[in-house]
This record gives sequence, C-alpha cells and structure tokens, in this order.
Amino acid sequence: MAALNGPTPAVRAGTLLEAWVLPAFGIVTFLMLWAGCTAAGLAPARLLPGPGAAAAEFIDLTHTPYSGAVLQVHLLASLMKFSLGYGLAVLTGVPLGLMMGRYRIVEWAIAPLYESIRFIPPIAWVPFSILWLGTGFLAPTLVIFSGAFSPCVLNAYRGVHTADRAVLEAAQTLGAGRWATMTEVLLPAALPDIVAGLRVAAGFAWQSLIGAELIVGSTGLGYLIIQGESNLSSTVVVAGMITIGLTGAAIDFAMLRAERFVRRNWGQ
Repeated sequence: MAALNGPTPAVRAGTLLEAWVLPAFGIVTFLMLWAGCTAAGLAPARLLPGPGAAAAEFIDLTHTPYSGAVLQVHLLASLMKFSLGYGLAVLTGVPLGLMMGRYRIVEWAIAPLYESIRFIPPIAWVPFSILWLGTGFLAPTLVIFSGAFSPCVLNAYRGVHTADRAVLEAAQTLGAGRWATMTEVLLPAALPDIVAGLRVAAGFAWQSLIGAELIVGSTGLGYLIIQGESNLSSTVVVAGMITIGLTGAAIDFAMLRAERFVRRNWGQ
C-alpha cells in the first residue's frame, strides 16, 4: 500500500536532504571558508577578493561594459560558439559511432585515424584553428568540436555493441533493411548510451571553449577573464570564473535531466 501511495516520509526526507540540504550546506561552508581566508588576510585582496567584492563586481559587469561588452553579451557569445562547435560534433560524431559499431569494415577503416586524433588535447588545435579560421568569432569552433567529438563517437559505438542482438536479428529476419535497422532498432537501443555521451561531450566542449577563448578571440567569458588578468583586476577574473562555473553547471544539469528521461523511457 505504501508503494501505491507514493514515497514514504523517510524516503521524501532523504530525497530532500540529498537534493537540497547537503548541497546548500556545502555551498555555505565554501563561502564561509572563502570569506574567512580573505578576512584573515591569508592572501592580499588584490589577488583574492572576498565573496562580497566578487558579487558586487558580478552585478556591476551586468550593466557596465568591460572589454567592449557587458557580462550578458560575453556569455551569449560563448554560448553561441559552444552551440556551433558542440552541434557539429553531435551531428558528425553520433552517426560515425553508429556506423563504426554496426559495420566492421567502417571500424577497420576509421579506427586507426580516429584513435590517433582523439588523444590530441583540444587546446592543441588552437594554432590550427587560427590558421584556418583567423582570430574572430569562429576561431574556437574547431577547438570545441575536438573536445566534444570523441565522447559522441565512443558512446554511440558502445551503444550499438550493448544493443540486444536478439532484437537486431529479429528485425533482419522480418526483412528490415539497413536504414530501418539503423534508425528503428539500433538508434533507439543505443539512445541511453548516446545521451550519456552527449552529457560528457557538453562538459568537454564547454571547457575547451573557455580554454580557446583564453588564447584567441575578442568576445566571450574566457576573453573577459584574460582581459581582467591583463588589467590586474582579480574581481573581474573571479566574477568571470563564477559565471563560467554556473553556466557549465546549468548545461550539465540540463543534460543530466535529459539522460535520466531517456534512461527512464528507453533504458533497458
């Protein structure tokens, strides 16, 4: 009867503790330690501003332009670059992973080159990206793509290999063609692994973007904090880092919700 009436009070209390109380406690503890370190003078204020100073700078950046734009414009520029590079990685990486997992000849042909390329750090693509795309808006695209591409391929490949062989054989016995087998059998079966890979890829893509913006570009959050460092403004650097962290956490939370939804509806 308890199962029919929903979670018990103990289960609800445990969920509340895990979802809200403990994370809030961790954040408050971190802020208190941060404020205590700055108040005790363990580091000069010009190097480590307190939480209050960082929050004030964050608010100021939202309505006072810095390095040519307010904080929201820098954030939007980063998100646009992220969306472009990440989208290209998903659109190419997932189909390639499915093809490599489904057809052995494709795996044999692509795997050696892929295995060589995927161990190149994304930041190493920055010089090549500058040569091809210059130093403008598109410069970080190749770097973002390289960071997100490998997880998309690997998880799609893994999803094909974890699919139920009996279902695949049944579809082929019933006359399903190659396209139908791929889109109506393998893709739904591999979807939980694919979405898990998309979440990992999003994290790598966001980190790669910020790394690229630190080196090349004229807009974005990475550009903002490197300009803050050049001007010896630690508050700008910390406010930019907070924005980067919160945005990355929001992207990861959205991907986590999508992953849980897919696993709940399509997971085995």
